[in-house]
Amino acid sequence: MAKRPLNVGLIGGGKGAFIVQPHQKAIHFDGTRRVVAGALFPDAKIAMEEAEKWPYPIKGYGSYDEMIATQAGLPEDQRLDYVLIVTPNHVHYDPALKAIKAGIPVFCEKPLTVTLKEASDLVKTVRKNNIPFGVAHTYLGHWTSRFSRYIVRSGLLGEVRWVDSYYIQGWLATKLEDTGQMQASWRTNPKLAGGSCCGGDIGTHALMQLRFVTGLELKKVSAQMETFVPGRVLDDHFTVYCELNNGAKAMVRASQICHGHKNDLGIEIVGTKGTLRWRQEDPECLIIHLPGKPDLVYWRGAVTPGDGFLPKEMPADLMAEPTIPSGHPEAFHDAFARLHRCFEADIRKWQAGEKFACDGSKYANVEDGWMGIAFIETCLKSSAKKGAWTAMPKKI
Repeated sequence: MAKRPLNVGLIGGGKGAFIVQPHQKAIHFDGTRRVVAGALFPDAKIAMEEAEKWPYPIKGYGSYDEMIATQAGLPEDQRLDYVLIVTPNHVHYDPALKAIKAGIPVFCEKPLTVTLKEASDLVKTVRKNNIPFGVAHTYLGHWTSRFSRYIVRSGLLGEVRWVDSYYIQGWLATKLEDTGQMQASWRTNPKLAGGSCCGGDIGTHALMQLRFVTGLELKKVSAQMETFVPGRVLDDHFTVYCELNNGAKAMVRASQICHGHKNDLGIEIVGTKGTLRWRQEDPECLIIHLPGKPDLVYWRGAVTPGDGFLPKEMPADLMAEPTIPSGHPEAFHDAFARLHRCFEADIRKWQAGEKFACDGSKYANVEDGWMGIAFIETCLKSSAKKGAWTAMPKKI
């Protein structure tokens, strides 16, 4: 007998918010999850109006406090199985903390919080309550990101020497926030976004791609956080030279002022035996460069183990993961869906009293979120000292 779909509650997402749309599509992707409730806006009246206007029926709440507090009094099959937080950065910490303490798993947009103290509080609370917690680093959901992780971590490229991980955009090349554009307005406001615009918004994606694929951590950084658009307070250009824990070097770079670039996230990993290249805007394939040999191009859904580079035996769960045949492109929504699908698996194990992983191998976890905030705060310190090498804090 099929299990009932998981009930999901939204925190944020009203008044035309962008990121809630791919999330809610991803939640409904498999028919095993559904959005049933939402506290969609800080103003209670507007929140209820937005719930009434939602494309399908959901239970509206005037605040996330009300939504969380109500759950304990509902029949078990009507309670929320997890909440999705899609608010601006400064409203991540409080609802996440309250949901965890109420025994509700959390899937939260990145960055995790706006301060390292808040991030540390969440890590400790998640550990204390032993509850699933995910951070929405979207691009880990591409199958090719997971395939890249397998290639690098299996040692097929040898030891990592150099990584260039980047995310380049152009949408903030002018002072768009002065036009009232909602996405620009809060991202460039330090009261809402925290200490960094470009670094926190997309530099953390580049960092997470590096960490997820290589398994390496940053030891110290030399950062330049720059603001090119006159009158803007936070950074719109972000360049960080890094030393990794295996002695390799890396560049984590991001920009939002480069005309012509849309969502140009990519990574190049140089090992002692070869190089891997992958780009989010062409996410169906990755390229392997081997010395003295033709380039290898691998397409999702068309990977052949034992081809002379890949071993004959590869992880069954990795090879079974593509959802549609090669040549039928997966994309942004599929990546989101893969994250929610994996988060659902951990929630169902947790609900059944079984051991669940939540170890960062399928989606970013709360410790990964903490690392993103630690990275931004360390970069801010380094940049204030004109790029002086600055050590990353020890893991919590």
